[in-house]
Amino acid sequence: MQFEWKGVMPAVTTKFTDNDTLDLKMFGKNINAQIDAGVHGIVLGGSLGEASTLTSDEKVELIKETVGLVDKKIPVVMTIAEQATHIAIAEARKAQKNGADALMILPPMRYKSTDHETVEYFKEIAKSTDLPIMIYNNPVDYKIEVTADMFEELLKLDNIQAVKESTRDIINIGRLQNRFGDRLKVLTGVDPLALESLLIGADGWVAGLVCAFPAETVAIYELAKAGYAKEATAIYRWFLPLLELDISPQLVQNIKLAEVATGIGTENVRKPRLNLQGEERKRVLKIIENSLKTRPTLPDYGNLELIGRAVSV
Repeated sequence: MQFEWKGVMPAVTTKFTDNDTLDLKMFGKNINAQIDAGVHGIVLGGSLGEASTLTSDEKVELIKETVGLVDKKIPVVMTIAEQATHIAIAEARKAQKNGADALMILPPMRYKSTDHETVEYFKEIAKSTDLPIMIYNNPVDYKIEVTADMFEELLKLDNIQAVKESTRDIINIGRLQNRFGDRLKVLTGVDPLALESLLIGADGWVAGLVCAFPAETVAIYELAKAGYAKEATAIYRWFLPLLELDISPQLVQNIKLAEVATGIGTENVRKPRLNLQGEERKRVLKIIENSLKTRPTLPDYGNLELIGRAVSV
């Protein structure tokens, strides 16, 4: 498989049974819905995938299951989010051994590392594998920013190739692209800024609400990249109240409620997370219900030539 850092890559949720084991049946249903919608890759074990609650064995099981489900149609990206460098290296090697096509690496968990420590952490993991790597840059949630100067050092390693850009500073996309060009692929990681990011040049979208609405997400990407900004914007404006559910400490619970509403997930989360309660639950459900009532009819985004003809008429 020729790997490319572009397109829509769902940061998928991890499905659990009522007994708190992996629900591979529902997981498979969701992955198949993603494939049918035309996503360009699957990202496992991220924040939305409740990585901090998964055992090493469960992560391996998810990789193997996903590799089987995608059947080489699209790449499988495993997230590395660990507290110690040696554990991160071990997990990276396990991911490669079990069929992952690439890695998304978060900075050290819990410890707020210095710039030098952060760079060395990423470099040591990258040197332990030949898999392509995307760095997750999210200083809002993880309190560590990977600056352009740090990328200057990191990009000396050939397999560090992309960034999940989640600073929420949309100008940073242009800064990185002006400095590094195609050497560093930029994928937006903030759902409510996705369309703007794509229109100014982001290569892809590591998405959250795609877990519940895969077709709408892919439609926005394909239309935006083909130059149909007006058509993409119409879908995006409808989508925005849902997309804002992604920028919340309870994004997992929010998105799992949306998956229930679209029939491709369950509400089960792993403790210490608990299902939403009270007024907040009512608020989120109202957003989801209102969106479903006004869900747009999508253009045939798989056939952009037809869309072009319709627009020109």
